[in-house]
Amino acid sequence: MERNIYLLVAYDGTEFHGWQNQTGLRTVQDVLEQAIRRAVRHQINLIGSGRTDSGVHAAGHVGNFRTTCELSPSKLLHSIGSRLPKDVSIEALRDVHADFHATKSAISKLYRYRIYNATSRPVERLAQRYTYHYWQPLDVDRMRAGARHFIGERDFSAMTASGGERESMVRTVCRCDVERHLDEIRIDVEGDGFLYKQVRNMVGTLMNVGRGLRGPEYVAEVLVGGDRTRAGPTVPARGLCLQWVRYPPKLLAPALAVQQDADVEGRE
Repeated sequence: MERNIYLLVAYDGTEFHGWQNQTGLRTVQDVLEQAIRRAVRHQINLIGSGRTDSGVHAAGHVGNFRTTCELSPSKLLHSIGSRLPKDVSIEALRDVHADFHATKSAISKLYRYRIYNATSRPVERLAQRYTYHYWQPLDVDRMRAGARHFIGERDFSAMTASGGERESMVRTVCRCDVERHLDEIRIDVEGDGFLYKQVRNMVGTLMNVGRGLRGPEYVAEVLVGGDRTRAGPTVPARGLCLQWVRYPPKLLAPALAVQQDADVEGRE
């Protein structure tokens, strides 16, 4: 019987050319597919919750694949995990509903960008691979005021990089939080989907506000104008991490469990 397997994946993106398979390049998808094929002993197609750019990290990337392998989830997790390099880890694995699709079923996802905002380098805290070091002072209150203009359904044409044009440039950002934790500024962006380099360009735009180069209302003006050249710079990939992806709960349960719940509700 064919099964639909859910994977929760974490990885250090430093040595990867992003998630998606690319000929001749080391990608997360390729590394995972090789390990899965060896474990289940047949060809598989690993679907990811989305693409991440070269150098971007993940704490909660989601994937799924279909298999006829009869290994239990715990044994399958061990079999795949033991074949992975040290910069990739499977945090969870389980059977899910046949209709679950890591990309199409996603409701929202959250990216976090980390800025190490101090004169000294982040080496002491071993964060140089995961934060963008910016030594000039940044005003978090101003950045927070600017971030409010990103919230809602917006045309984010001004926040996508060249080559990232889609049929629709409209996306919905549920929240954009800016907080300081000692020397680190964290920007959390949750949305229903993101354009190419959208979050990194949003952060660069907020940094212009935090540096005092622009007022918070500048964010709204850039969005309305739709001109990428008026927005801030694209910040480095190393500070960005996909934290989690949210899905409908029923799709995260096996089809049998969902049917059993429906039967119980029908008898009540």
